Amino acid sequence: MGPPGGATEPPAPAPDDPPPRLARAWPVAPRPPVLRGWAPPATPYGAGHRGVDLGAPPGSPVRAVAAGRVAFAGRVAGRGVVSVDLAGTGSPPLRTTYEPVSAPASVKKGTVVAAGAVLGTMEVPPAPAHCPVSCLHWGLRRGDAYLNPLALLPPWLLRGSPSRLLPVLGVPLPGRPAS
Repeated sequence: MGPPGGATEPPAPAPDDPPPRLARAWPVAPRPPVLRGWAPPATPYGAGHRGVDLGAPPGSPVRAVAAGRVAFAGRVAGRGVVSVDLAGTGSPPLRTTYEPVSAPASVKKGTVVAAGAVLGTMEVPPAPAHCPVSCLHWGLRRGDAYLNPLALLPPWLLRGSPSRLLPVLGVPLPGRPAS
């Protein structure tokens, strides 16, 4: 029997389908430097980097990149971790992970969050640190498959903001004497 009201669950995406570009913001602001990129392992248990590391100082707010439901908020191996199942991304849903994060009491398993909602703050990196400087490890999975979280970002977020022309003050216009 299907869902009530005749609604149907969207079909599961093919394993090789890229994730939708549904992120509305970087998980930490301003636009963070990518300290280490995604390097998928050759085998499920092989060496690799199953996310990206974004430079961010301790105490920085960590935000949900898209709307969803908190799947986990707690400690794993001494680090604060928050995972969010992204809304409308099929079954199994896309799941973003953020660590090390000190989650506020308001973010618990089952909490519905909007894009940009604060999930917690960057913790002081535990020793030994994952990065040479403070960083947020941001991951993306669908089921057991790890994906590149940067693929969630639309091109305008990856490029940065568009150029803006600003007035130049104190420079004479062509053909006019300086005042």
